[in-house]
Amino acid sequence: MARFVVQEHHARRLHWDLRLEKDGMLKSWAVPKGVPEEKAIKRLAIEVEDHELDYIDFEGTIPEGQYGAGTVKIWDRGTYKLESESTKRVVFTLKGRRLKGTYSLVYLKDKQWLLIKLG
Repeated sequence: MARFVVQEHHARRLHWDLRLEKDGMLKSWAVPKGVPEEKAIKRLAIEVEDHELDYIDFEGTIPEGQYGAGTVKIWDRGTYKLESESTKRVVFTLKGRRLKGTYSLVYLKDKQWLLIKLG
């Protein structure tokens, strides 16, 4: 099982960063309204640059003037199982302290995805 983390990020705008360990990197999406905890809830997720694996444990303050400036704290972490993947859809099951269940990321356009809790 691979690892995941959700980081609460108080930057210009509060958002949550969903990061999935894959291919030696952290695939990352910014989720403005947070990762849904209830079934059938849909949230916009903006694909952002991949992060290095060691970022999975990062909590702290990113200084003003740097990319992502603001305070970051770990909101949830755990492992995930990749159920299926294509260029337009990723399905995975999270086993975290707070988040548990199956989720889908569905590609919309221009780095915009829809994050849905399936069950």
